Amino acid sequence: MAARLARFLLLVRLAARGPASAGAAKMKVVEEPNTFGLNNPFLPQTSRLQPKRDPSPVSGPAHLFRLSGKCFSLVESMYKYEFCPFHNVTQHEQTFRWNAYSGILGIWHEWEIANNTFKAMWMKDGDSCRSRSRQSKVELTCGKSNRLARVSEPSTCVYALTFETPLVCHPHSLLVYPALPTALQQRWDQVEQNLADELITSQGYEKLLRALFEDAGYLKALEENDSAQQEGGTQGLEFETLESCNKAHKELSKEIKRLKSVLTQHGISYTKPAETSSSEHLGSKTPTHRTTEQLRGDLGLRGDTL
Repeated sequence: MAARLARFLLLVRLAARGPASAGAAKMKVVEEPNTFGLNNPFLPQTSRLQPKRDPSPVSGPAHLFRLSGKCFSLVESMYKYEFCPFHNVTQHEQTFRWNAYSGILGIWHEWEIANNTFKAMWMKDGDSCRSRSRQSKVELTCGKSNRLARVSEPSTCVYALTFETPLVCHPHSLLVYPALPTALQQRWDQVEQNLADELITSQGYEKLLRALFEDAGYLKALEENDSAQQEGGTQGLEFETLESCNKAHKELSKEIKRLKSVLTQHGISYTKPAETSSSEHLGSKTPTHRTTEQLRGDLGLRGDTL
C-alpha cells in the first residue's frame, strides 16, 4: 500500500512540472521478474525439491531406526547441507538471490557392507548433474551427539558426508550378522561352512553373501542392464592372445580337477561334462552348442565357461 502511494505522489509531481525538456533524460522503469513466491526467504526451500523416486525402506541395525524422520544440517560457506537418515541429502544455497540453488544430492538407496560391517549409507538418484545423477556416501562415526560433522565433494557430483552419533560408539554396533533375522544367520553359517569345506569358491562365497544381504534388504539387486554395461555388452571371456587363452584354459582345468577331488572326498556325486580338447576348442571356427551341467557345490564356477 505504501509503495502504491509513493508511486502516485511521484506521478503527481511529474504532472505538475509539465512536459520534460528536450535535453532531459527519460526515466526507464525496470521490474524484477515475478517468481510467485519461490524466492521468498520465509518459504521452506524443501518445498521446491522434486525427488526422482521414493527412498528405500529403512534397514540395517535396529538401534539406528530412531534416526528415521529426523534431519541434521551443516552450513559451510554459502551452502546448507541437510542429511535426513533413510530419506535423502539436500543442499541449499544461503543467499537471497532470486534463483538460489536448492537440490537433492541423493536419495536413500542401500548400505555399503564390508567385513561383516555396515561401512556407510549410500544416497543415490539425486538431481541431474551433466550426464548422471548426484550421489552421496554417508559414513557413521562415534560422537557425543547426533550431528552432521563434515561434507566434501571428492569427485564431480559425488559427495562424502560424515555423521557423528553415539549410537555407533559400541564396537559391535555396526556388525551385520547380529542385525540379521535368525533364518538368515543360519543361512550365513551354512555358507561359511561350505567355504571351509572347499565346496564353494571365494567367488561363489561372495555371490551367496550378496544374495543374502539383498534378501535382508541391506543391498539392492544388481539390474541386468547395469551388469551388461560393466561387462561391456559381451558374453563370455575374451582374450587378446592365443597364449593368454591357453593359460586361462589350463588354470580352469586345474581348478575343476581340484573340485572333483573335493567332491569325491565328501561322497558327492556329479555328472562328468563332455570334454573338449584344447586343439578342438581353438581350431573350431563355428561354435558348437554343448549341454553341460554345473558341478554341484561349486557356485562360483559355471560349467559353460569351458
